[in-house]
Amino acid sequence: MKMNLTSPAFISNLMTEHQLHFNKQFGQNFLIDQNILEKIVRAGKIGPEDTVLEIGPGIGSMTSEMAETARRVITVEIDKKLIPVLNQTLGDYENVEIVNQDFLKTDVLALIGDEKTPLKVLANLPYYITTPIIMKLLETPWPDSVDLTRMTFLVQKEVGERICAGPGSKSYGALSVMVQYYADPAVMFTVPASVFMPKPKVDSVVISLQKKTEMPYTPLDKNQFFKVVKGAFQTRRKTLINSLSHNMPYGKDVLLDVMEKAGIDPRKRAEQIEGEAFCRLANLLVQSGSSEH
Repeated sequence: MKMNLTSPAFISNLMTEHQLHFNKQFGQNFLIDQNILEKIVRAGKIGPEDTVLEIGPGIGSMTSEMAETARRVITVEIDKKLIPVLNQTLGDYENVEIVNQDFLKTDVLALIGDEKTPLKVLANLPYYITTPIIMKLLETPWPDSVDLTRMTFLVQKEVGERICAGPGSKSYGALSVMVQYYADPAVMFTVPASVFMPKPKVDSVVISLQKKTEMPYTPLDKNQFFKVVKGAFQTRRKTLINSLSHNMPYGKDVLLDVMEKAGIDPRKRAEQIEGEAFCRLANLLVQSGSSEH
């Protein structure tokens, strides 16, 4: 008989049985609405040929749902105290592999292995590590044998809106530009705080990231491109020229020169600039060879 992993009573009993408490350090909030859980998994578009990578399974509620469809599920849990729980809740699924590691320190390519596989990523990400996990997945040099096209995340609403925002929006920022360089993100639906145990202070959203098959523009130096983007948004209320001159090692004369060449109005603010324009600016700075005030 399948366990009811979204039942508050079952979760409470499970936590008591294993002498566990919800760990705020790891952002542990477990789903208690089966309909929402199924909706999230459907959003991941998992097929019977797919390998699924999950980060932060909690007690395994989403893992078990994915295991009903996927060929293979690899779930990475940082909290060693939850491993006995996962062994109990997921023990009947032969296609589930439980890995007790910090995902940010994990060799994700070794985890997947070298077999040819369509890969999906589905995760309920805690706020404090949402950005580094997403960027790690986007920046991993996936081999041709791994066909990763879609990632689906449950994230804090404000973060999801920032990831998906476009130029001109108040939510648009460095994270928007960096993620959208690699993928096309979209907010799929809102998940209210009331369907979690314990209840978080804010609502969440489910977002999908469709990896781009071709990069929209080409930075000469990706690190420099991201430094320019971060520098521009670091003091986002300032004009672009003032923000970059304050946050990067370039004099205003150099910056004004490359902005003119890039066709960028230095009086604009960062939130008005598209990713491709940031790339032109970064490339011209690389070509200028200047890095001194």
